[in-house]
Amino acid sequence: MKKLALHWRILLGMAAGVAFAALLIQFEWGKGFIVDWIKPFGTIFINALKLIAIPLILGSLISGIADLNNITQLSKMGVRTLAIYLATTVIAVSLGLVIVNVIKPGSAVSEETRTQLLASYEKDAGTRITAAEKQKATGPLKPLEDLVPENIIAAASSNGNMLQVIIFALFFGIGLILIPPDKAAPVKGFFNGLNEVVLKMIDLIMLAAPFGVFALLAAIIAEAPGPDLFVALLWYAMSVVLGLALLYCFYIFLVWAFTKKSPAFFLKGIAPAQLLAFSTSSSAATLPVTMERVTEHLGVDDDVASFVLPIGATVNMDGTSLYQAVAAVFIAQTFGMDLSFGTQLGIILTATLASIGSAAVPGAGMVMLVIVLAQAGIPEVGLALIFAIDRPLDMCRTTINVTGDAVVAMIVAKSLGKLGEPKAQDWDDRLEEVI
Repeated sequence: MKKLALHWRILLGMAAGVAFAALLIQFEWGKGFIVDWIKPFGTIFINALKLIAIPLILGSLISGIADLNNITQLSKMGVRTLAIYLATTVIAVSLGLVIVNVIKPGSAVSEETRTQLLASYEKDAGTRITAAEKQKATGPLKPLEDLVPENIIAAASSNGNMLQVIIFALFFGIGLILIPPDKAAPVKGFFNGLNEVVLKMIDLIMLAAPFGVFALLAAIIAEAPGPDLFVALLWYAMSVVLGLALLYCFYIFLVWAFTKKSPAFFLKGIAPAQLLAFSTSSSAATLPVTMERVTEHLGVDDDVASFVLPIGATVNMDGTSLYQAVAAVFIAQTFGMDLSFGTQLGIILTATLASIGSAAVPGAGMVMLVIVLAQAGIPEVGLALIFAIDRPLDMCRTTINVTGDAVVAMIVAKSLGKLGEPKAQDWDDRLEEVI
């Protein structure tokens, strides 16, 4: 087991959970055994992911924003980079929402299975309905008012207030940029250290992922045995992959339109970084290779690449943002929830801001999805429906994340007159050395 890569162990855990539950539900006592003795381990795993959501935002987002101090007060490069990153993220989330609303993968769940799911989480659903009714009684600007907490400690005590924590982290990061470097250094050091600790915690949690997936899948089989649920999961996965494919085509168009480089040129130059991103599911692990490919094979100036790409590894998570939009609406559809236009606009805003704090490591997108679900009033327990197939999708969306970073680097370099000819013509010659 230890010799296998994590994604293979997760897939084995998923298969084992399905087989285990399929066997036990043949016995009269099987469902009760799974619910009482297996499902709690899946719940513990989800709680562990939720546990580190707020520390992850504070460490990752504040560190990322504070890194902007290597330029003078929002220079041309900084403004253009952040503007393009935010624009592509909004487009990615919007694309995901369009696809999931057209395909409606959650509609494949039958009324009977949906009823079983709602009955299983009736208490949680009732809490959400009560909160929604309370929200209706407030004024039209209440959501804007709620963006700014009166007490950050109180806001950080609930995952439902995650957007307030993001706003605080952004504000705090900007404050670090504006104070003297010698004063900011110890604070930045603290949050950099916090970020490293949280990333290591994610590593430790992901070691338990195969067992968590085993418990989650076994519980899903036992509590919702209808095969239509798995049909829905297949449609969900297809919706995410379709969205990522369309986003990839959009990137190719941007390269052609803004830099006048051919798709073949771009694909040939960035391919090794894409392959590494796919295999590691980590933008951070891929960053050294991405920088080498962008500077040596795509012609981006070193100054541009050294700024745009590290920031992009934290801020630009287009693939993750698209996935969060599709996943949130899919879970809502599965639970029979009809999300209003306003709620879906809130998903765009929340997913965009959450992607800024999404760490460039495997599994972080699932943690950030908790933010989107909580803010949209969708039961977080719905994570159990999608986590089993999250790892393969994580590999795909990380590839899109890295591709987006490279595209933005080329566009920014072109706008500043710093996009030249490649320094190395052979796209394979230095990959092994760089790794």
